[in-house]
Amino acid sequence: MSKANVGKLVVVAVILGGAALVLLVRQGSRFPQLGDTAPDFALPTLTGGTVRLSDYRRQVVVLNLWATWCPPCIEETPSLKKFADEMAGQGVAVVSISVDEDPKALQEFISQYGLTYPVARDPRQAVTSRYGTFKFPETFILDEDGRIADKIIGAIDWQDPRIREFVRNLARPRAR
Repeated sequence: MSKANVGKLVVVAVILGGAALVLLVRQGSRFPQLGDTAPDFALPTLTGGTVRLSDYRRQVVVLNLWATWCPPCIEETPSLKKFADEMAGQGVAVVSISVDEDPKALQEFISQYGLTYPVARDPRQAVTSRYGTFKFPETFILDEDGRIADKIIGAIDWQDPRIREFVRNLARPRAR
């Protein structure tokens, strides 16, 4: 192969590499960011129902993405359940999406922790991928219009007064 052909190949490789890099950067920004409207979804529950994010418009939504095999998720569950129970009736809905593949393990977890908020199933991680979730738990706090007000990666204590006040302020009726 001549030096001229090698040079042409290098130029083509650099151009293709640059195009691939631009594509990757653009793909990285396709995930919803703070202020964006959260992508809607419709996912099944264990009981044969369907959870649709759009059914919760006009409420603040705490959207928790998790798994039963995730130690930080397990650690977070009791405080999230208590938070959900206390916020019910205040314009705040806790909705969770489990990526568990085993429905029996999920049902046992729901029963063990007495979860009463909706638990949707996403075993193929279609929704979690669309949201850009790569670490569990991950929680999106959505305002009444479905816009992302905050994103929390990792477990938190839902009894922390700061997070509770943040969510309550989002749920307060706005001056219209």
